[in-house]
Amino acid sequence: MTSSTDGDGRAELLKAAFRRHATGVAVVTALGPDGPVGLTASSVASVSAHPPALSFSVLTSSRTAQVVAAADVIDVHLLPADLVDVADAYGRSAGERFTPAQGWVVDEDGTTLPGAVASLRCVPITTVPVGEAVVVVAEVRDVRLGPVGEPLVYHDRTYRTVGREV
Repeated sequence: MTSSTDGDGRAELLKAAFRRHATGVAVVTALGPDGPVGLTASSVASVSAHPPALSFSVLTSSRTAQVVAAADVIDVHLLPADLVDVADAYGRSAGERFTPAQGWVVDEDGTTLPGAVASLRCVPITTVPVGEAVVVVAEVRDVRLGPVGEPLVYHDRTYRTVGREV
């Protein structure tokens, strides 16, 4: 087993550890002063059922992440495998966003992605700065369930689907 106690070594090992941990994939969106923004997140987690709340983290170096972290309303879209192209587009700084081909509905209240397995409209409760990131904790105000689809996961820097049931 590989281990390290120095800061840089631990940071690299932490990254390596989480590359080995499969996570669900979501696109987090918000309406900014210049229109809608969005990013791909694999850090979305359920926090509480009473009140309904979730969390996610974003790097503060990204302009999009700064807009999302400061927004009054945030939409979190949980993606199925057939929306891998959307996950990829929002995971790259130059990816196309909010195109008609992606199926987005954008209005004055926020964004909806009808092909998502769920779209959750949230209001931030708190943000917690941690190093180069900020953790956003948000109350879920509305849940729109979409079609059930093959799960999309992120594992070892690659989008994958879930294999057989065990």
